[in-house]
Amino acid sequence: MPTVAAPLERRLTLFPATALNMANMIGVGPFITIPLLMSALGGPQSLLGWLVALAITLPDALVWSELGAALPGSGGTYRWLREGFGPRTWGRLMAFLFIWQFIISGPMEIASGYIGVAQYLDYLWPGMTTGGGLTWKGGAVVVGIGLLNIGLLWRPIGSLGKLMVVLWAGIMLTVAVVLVGGAMNFDPHKAFDFPANPWAFSSGFLLGLGAAARVGLYDFLGYYDICYLGDEVKDPGRTIPRSVITSLVVVAVIYIGINLGINGVVSWREFVPADQHPEIANFIASVFVERLYGRTAAGVFTLMVVWTALGSVSALLLGYSRIPYAAAQDGTFFRVFGRLHPTKHFPHVSLLVLGGLSIAASFVSLGVVIDTLIAARILIQFVGQIVALVLLRRIAPSLPRPYKVWLYPLPLLVAGAGWLLVFATTPPKVIGFALGAMALGVIGYLGWAKATAKWPFDPEAAL
Repeated sequence: MPTVAAPLERRLTLFPATALNMANMIGVGPFITIPLLMSALGGPQSLLGWLVALAITLPDALVWSELGAALPGSGGTYRWLREGFGPRTWGRLMAFLFIWQFIISGPMEIASGYIGVAQYLDYLWPGMTTGGGLTWKGGAVVVGIGLLNIGLLWRPIGSLGKLMVVLWAGIMLTVAVVLVGGAMNFDPHKAFDFPANPWAFSSGFLLGLGAAARVGLYDFLGYYDICYLGDEVKDPGRTIPRSVITSLVVVAVIYIGINLGINGVVSWREFVPADQHPEIANFIASVFVERLYGRTAAGVFTLMVVWTALGSVSALLLGYSRIPYAAAQDGTFFRVFGRLHPTKHFPHVSLLVLGGLSIAASFVSLGVVIDTLIAARILIQFVGQIVALVLLRRIAPSLPRPYKVWLYPLPLLVAGAGWLLVFATTPPKVIGFALGAMALGVIGYLGWAKATAKWPFDPEAAL
């Protein structure tokens, strides 16, 4: 008789769910992206791109909230695309394409945290990075952190909820150091030291604004992480919307303080362009603390940033490991990914594969990682699930919706237009890569569907 895998356990409540999202969002992001953000438009006006990112993610959070409350389950976007576009027809293709791009973008997002760890450890032990990449020493650190992350998540979800709260506490302490220090030593002349003609509109300004918005979007990624663990959330109809919206609003306020605090102490002119000033740009927050409290305090703070990064990548890998698992359970991905650990009841195969790919992706420069992971997700994931929400309202009007998007459909239009604008201002090579990867995904799906007699090669599939 075949063995039936034990179901995932609903153990995550509102507080650990919100902590999971916030740990994912804050992490090392703002501590490694401020130099990239300031370089996008060459001065404090770059913060406009960050505000554009917030204008996109706020309405988008409402989309995640409705879908996550109505269809909670492991996989999040995967499930919504499948159900919205038709579980037996186009939904199969969209779900497959989501997993396809996710195999690229998911590990890259986790890898950005590993890169951040190497950059900040370079402050304590020089020689971790060189020319925008990792040295052998930095590579060894990344591999070690990646393996440690897998080990931390090798346990049941109940104890992971507690772990996320502990990591979240460390993140909040790190953030508090920056917020308090920045507020007490804020110099508006440094923070708002604009270059000549900062608002002169041109094609270059538009492209720079797009670059700044991509950095801002990267910083905000993760407000939805709990949606990937829907099968493990208590009372998901209430917990998911509250955790998604709360985490985004709270982190947005925190980011304002972090950006202004650091730029009010360390002049942007000292580290822009970022690639020409790695001695400051690679560990801007450590330099900030050194200016205020000295080298010893900055060393301790650097270790706190590493702790923050570990919390972020743990939250990411935890949520993302559930996506291939959900796809395998539905029969649209390799069956091996659908296995649960026999005693700890978590998707261990998926965890190992994504963990390994994340380590490998860490050997790419941070700027390329950010641009690629954002571009790869926009069309299939963010725009795709907006369309899926509209389709679900039409084809499943009686579906229980504990939460519904406020002012529907206005937030969908704002978020969709914003995502498309960001995609259009992405460097052409990255756009080409994203579209090429999508085209290969379509070819891959058709080959798989023909070999397994799935839609559109099964005449009865759409019945």
